[in-house]
Amino acid sequence: MNLTEQVEQALETIRPYLMADGGDVSVEEITSEGIVKLKLLGNCGSCPMSFMTMKSGIEQAIMKAVPEITSVVAVNMAEQD
Repeated sequence: MNLTEQVEQALETIRPYLMADGGDVSVEEITSEGIVKLKLLGNCGSCPMSFMTMKSGIEQAIMKAVPEITSVVAVNMAEQD
């Protein structure tokens, strides 16, 4: 299983919770440095709690399941700053 498949598998564990609130997430890129770049979709992209969702839910799920990952960032959260 490659790195992208491992990350997707980790996301599947939390995706039902995101979808329950009208959101989702997609993998945009995994860099050679082990940084996962995600795009928050639906309500996740505009929710004021999206930073907490990223850190407490998405990032922890990915980093626990895929030790090679060093960081998880949301590309569209940075655009909203």
